[in-house]
Amino acid sequence: MTAKSKPKKAPGNYWLLKSEEEAFSIQDLAKAPKQTTCWDGVRNYQARNFLRDSFKLGDLIFYYHSNSEPSAIAGIAEVVKEGYPDHTAFDPDDAHFDPKSKKDQPTWYMVDVKHVETFKKPLPLELLRQIPGLSEMALLQKGSRLSVQPVTAKEWKIITELAAKK
Repeated sequence: MTAKSKPKKAPGNYWLLKSEEEAFSIQDLAKAPKQTTCWDGVRNYQARNFLRDSFKLGDLIFYYHSNSEPSAIAGIAEVVKEGYPDHTAFDPDDAHFDPKSKKDQPTWYMVDVKHVETFKKPLPLELLRQIPGLSEMALLQKGSRLSVQPVTAKEWKIITELAAKK
């Protein structure tokens, strides 16, 4: 990361968030007002628990373009607001509406993220599979489809060093 793109504080945790490039790319995040958006629409309980309980202010995120050619880590974002109820669950006109989620007992949560860096060259999934030290990474596990995944400090270091070389 460049000096200009350094996060506000040292992160406590590292994460990977998946978004389909056509739905909301890292370029879309970079163009958003204040380069910030809410990360809404997560409808998996394990992913919800991460968003609600574990994402902390200043945590860093790999922004992953899924279902793209190629699927790849495209850059970095930062958590700028910790977990709070996902308002899309309460809106019957929203694609993420959940009639079982109630404002006084929300089922679904989201966080706000801010653009930090777009990699000069995205890091494709197939390249990541070849990198020593990443074999245990959640993203690379067979059948791993979770859209919110923890990343270890070791994995973060390997990937950011790789991105700096590209």
